[in-house]
Parts: sequence; structure tokens; C-alpha cells
Amino acid sequence: MINFTVGPVQMEEEIREIGAEEIPYFRTPEFSALMKENESLMTRFMKAGDKARTVFLTASGSGAMEAAVINLFTPDDRLLVVNGGSFGARFVKICAVHGIPYDEIKLESGRKLTAGHLIPYAGQGYTGFLVNVHETSTGVLYDMDLISRFCRKNGMWLVVDAISSFLADDFRMEEWGVDLVLTGSQKALALPPGIAAVVMNERAVKRVEKAEPRSLYFNLKDCLRDGERGQTPFTPAVGILIQMNRRLKMIDEKGMEREREQIESLASDFRRQISGMPFEIVSESLSAAETPLHPTGTLPDGSPVSAYRIFEILKDEYGIFVCPCGGELAEKVFRVGHIGHLTAEDNKKLIDALKDMQNRGLL
Repeated sequence: MINFTVGPVQMEEEIREIGAEEIPYFRTPEFSALMKENESLMTRFMKAGDKARTVFLTASGSGAMEAAVINLFTPDDRLLVVNGGSFGARFVKICAVHGIPYDEIKLESGRKLTAGHLIPYAGQGYTGFLVNVHETSTGVLYDMDLISRFCRKNGMWLVVDAISSFLADDFRMEEWGVDLVLTGSQKALALPPGIAAVVMNERAVKRVEKAEPRSLYFNLKDCLRDGERGQTPFTPAVGILIQMNRRLKMIDEKGMEREREQIESLASDFRRQISGMPFEIVSESLSAAETPLHPTGTLPDGSPVSAYRIFEILKDEYGIFVCPCGGELAEKVFRVGHIGHLTAEDNKKLIDALKDMQNRGLL
């Protein structure tokens, strides 16, 4: 099996072996030291600055999204949300569930965010800006320089979901004035799903410490307090955090920029090889994490090729997983991920499988 999805992704053998070990008791000095290392490395990799803090939640990335919103904002705030797909819509739903006023910048699938989209909202009293820097459901990477300038000019808190973008694309938290950024273990970190990291700058930490969110489990103030001693308020996914420690050290040993360059190289290699085949890349602004493809061919009976059927055939007949889309994009778009323990040889196997499908009249 070769996994080209955008999470969970393929893991290195050393990381898998750690996952097979017995899970130790965690209220110990040794585990606390490991967690402090995790925090230090994650904060540095986000380029967050010396006074930033990182906390770890045993949750999916969506749990971290909800925690970010309810710890930084209240019904007295007014938020602006970029909604360009399923995960932008998730930020919208979180705001609605918690009664936090918001307006959404609704983008068509595959379209990038432009200055023209932001102009109508300038100077309108918004206090916070929520964005999934890489809208994983459509493959669009948003312009953080543009967003940063807008938020600074308008005095807005900036919250960024970098779940699928972290390590695949450049991210400069301190330089861009990002107050809180979050990511998940199952994307480019190439770990099992179950851990979300929330990185906060100094002013976000101060705001969280004064917040009174209506939540026990997602109260980040408690996470910050326990994190001072390298612990968590509740039992964490201990095994994944141990795997994370090794994975972060592996990235540090190789160099974070080399890690990112490797992902970019795999993405470029795949996009070069797919050129000339019956596919259209449907994003106006691509992340290195994935390539969203719309099949342009027709079957012998004249019907359009189904993106979801490509996913099924690759899975069932070739042992290769790509990432299907849901909703109205299910038949139109599938996505090829470039994160995780993948190689150029894996790219070749996927291309060969697609060419074989083309020869069989399936594309």
C-alpha cells in the first residue's frame, strides 16, 4: 500500500516501531522533560519567537480549532472568517455553535483570497480573523503576507489553522503577527492522528490566561499552567507524544528547511509527470502539501470520468490511496498528497498506475 492522502500519511519505520512499544506511565520527570522538548521544537519550527508557548491537546485538529476560538474570543467579539471549503466552513460552524458574531468571506472552490475580497471589511470593527492557511478540501494556499498586512492595519487578532500546511509550506508566525496557530500530528509530522499542537504568541498567552471559556477539556489556561512542568491537565495520547519527540528531533537533525524542500521537490516532480495527462489542476494557489486534480477525460460511453471512481480503482486494484473529496466535489476532484514518508519512486508508481488506467480506457 502506498498512501498519497493528506492525512493520516505514511510514517517512517522508526516511528512505527516506537508505536509498537509499551506505553509508559507519564506523570514522571522523564516524560515532563520529553514534553518540554516537544514544546521547544514545535515553537521554534513555527518561527514563533522566544516568548511563545505551545500546548498539546489529545484531539483532532478540529478540536484545536474550537479551543482556539473559545479561548481567544467571546460574544463581545466580531470575527471575519475565510470560508473557501470544508475547513473554512468548520470555523464558521464553531463560531455559530458558541454564539460568537462573525461574517464570512465565501470563496468559490479553488479560488485564492485577494485584496479585493478584503477591502469591503476594512475598518468595520472586526476584532479577529480566522483562516485555514491551506484549505485542505480544495488545495488552495492563502497569501499570509496579504492577510498579515490586513490584520495589522485593522487591529485584528489573527488565528491560523496550519494543519496541512505546517512543514510543507513556509510559515513565519512572529513575522506575520500570527497570534495563534495550530496543527495536527497526522499531516506532515507523519504521526498517527490524535495530537493537536496549539502555538500562541505572548499576547495570546496573556489573553488566554484571563479567559473563562465554557469548557473543561479545552481550557487552554489549564494547558499552559500544566505545560510549565511538562504535563497536561488530562491523560494525553502518551504514545503519540513519544513518537512526536523522535520525529521532531529527526526534523531538527535534518533541518526544517530541508524537510520542506523535500516535500516541495516531491510535489514538483509529481506535477511535472502529470503534465499532458487528462487532468486539470484546479487550485489558483498551490500548497506543496497536495495537488488537487479534476479529470478531464470521458469514458467510452461518453460519460465524464469520475474522480471518486479513480480513487476506488487506485485503492482496490493498485493498492494506492489518493484523497477523495466530499460533497459537490466528490465526482469532480481528487487530491494527491506529497507529505509523509514518500519518495520519487512512489510518485512513479502512482503515475504508472494512472497511465495504465488511461490505457485501459478508464481515464
